[in-house]
Amino acid sequence: MRAGGAACTLPLFADNQKEPLEMSETVILPGGRSTVRRRGPFIPPLLVIPFVLYNLLAFAMFGGLPGGWSSQLFSIHMVSGTDWSLTWGDLMLLIGIICLFFEVLKSTNTGRSSLIEHMLSTVLFIVFLVEFILVGAAASSTFFLLMAMSFVDVVAGFSISITGAGRDVTME
Repeated sequence: MRAGGAACTLPLFADNQKEPLEMSETVILPGGRSTVRRRGPFIPPLLVIPFVLYNLLAFAMFGGLPGGWSSQLFSIHMVSGTDWSLTWGDLMLLIGIICLFFEVLKSTNTGRSSLIEHMLSTVLFIVFLVEFILVGAAASSTFFLLMAMSFVDVVAGFSISITGAGRDVTME
């Protein structure tokens, strides 16, 4: 049927027929799998993990002093003859990078819950920023880089969602 509501028929001719054949308005679609896209469950911002770990360690182990993040966790003697050491701050940044990777993967989902997840990521960035400015234990380069990861998560999440949503919308 057309947009105006009138039926539309197309004249079809057989090889040796003078009268046009009527076309049926019934459309038969082949069977098959449904194309319903499954949405994942709601997952809160993963960068809350390094945020909570940072605060727990900063106040429980380091006494609220930001200098504790540069203390050595362990050291490995390398074949080159030098020692490679891992600090608490390095470990925290590694955890943050892993969480950021999964956050970017999460942002490729489009759906109702993704908007809430992006808003919570924005709130987490604001909490990072406020704590960095106001709390002395957060005045470290480790916390600043975690805050930068949170900002990248916010920008990347909205950018990827907007790009993906633009592909989902078709204009005629």
